[in-house]
Amino acid sequence: MENCIEISGLTKKYGTHLAVDDLTLSIAKGEIFGLLGPNGAGKSTTILMLLGLTEVDSGHVKVCDIDATRHPLEVKRKVGYLPEDVGFYNDYSGLQNLVYIAQLNNIPIKQAKKDALLILEEVGLLDAKDKKVGTYSRGMRQRLGLAEVLIKEPEVIILDEPTLGLDPEGVRKFLQLIVELSRKKGITVLFSSHHLHQIQQVCDRVGIFVKGKLLAEGKISDLAEQLFSKNTFTTELGITDSKEITDTTLNEITEKISTIKNVAKVTSHGSHFSIESKSDVSGELSKLIVGLGYGISYLTKKEYGLDDIYHKHFQE
Repeated sequence: MENCIEISGLTKKYGTHLAVDDLTLSIAKGEIFGLLGPNGAGKSTTILMLLGLTEVDSGHVKVCDIDATRHPLEVKRKVGYLPEDVGFYNDYSGLQNLVYIAQLNNIPIKQAKKDALLILEEVGLLDAKDKKVGTYSRGMRQRLGLAEVLIKEPEVIILDEPTLGLDPEGVRKFLQLIVELSRKKGITVLFSSHHLHQIQQVCDRVGIFVKGKLLAEGKISDLAEQLFSKNTFTTELGITDSKEITDTTLNEITEKISTIKNVAKVTSHGSHFSIESKSDVSGELSKLIVGLGYGISYLTKKEYGLDDIYHKHFQE
């Protein structure tokens, strides 16, 4: 797959502080990539170097096959950037702001008005197009910011903590919009955030970024497999029986569960079992228990998520 962003050995210092430390990363065309890390990890500095807005101490950055250090203006034509707080002319309407931005990007006025109306409809602001932006809520301002990014038809969108200050429903709608637009238009998205659940909801791959270093990157399932002994699923099982369940019975059940494909470890505490496996075995498990003549009081499965992966890296 063709890469849209190529970063190699990227390093940036501010005095003695190493903000970005030898970062190497590739992001594929059309991918939604999550750059996850705490505040101060170097995420925003990386973004500034991608956009050619701050000098690189060493390493190389290519966006859409353009060297961001040597040709920053060309990169800016290809990339839309949405920071955590977007500035607008509050006395202008949403439509006026968008048309003005379009003209700054050399789009003729007639085309700008046509494009602006289409994009305002896409981001759900068509009904509010004539209202002054000063009256917009935080969520509406962020959607207008996204419209501003889209008006220049970018190949890449960079989002830097775009959901700060949004309520849960506003966050949900915004993230849904990002995914829809990326899939519909084939836009590559770099989503920088410290919110684990948001990254997990929308990103194809993630990179865990701490103190300027990329600790790990890949699909969440692959990262879980690397970190948790390749047993990425845990299933909790409770069984019931009309007769008393004896130690002999438990041993027999444990042995039977162990024969299920991809089961790695089985532990039991009375009639409660914990099963570690390389894949989801809940279907086979329920068939086995019912086939042996027992009832199931509960069957819950856990797949290691980004939260587990993130904290595991911090523990290490």
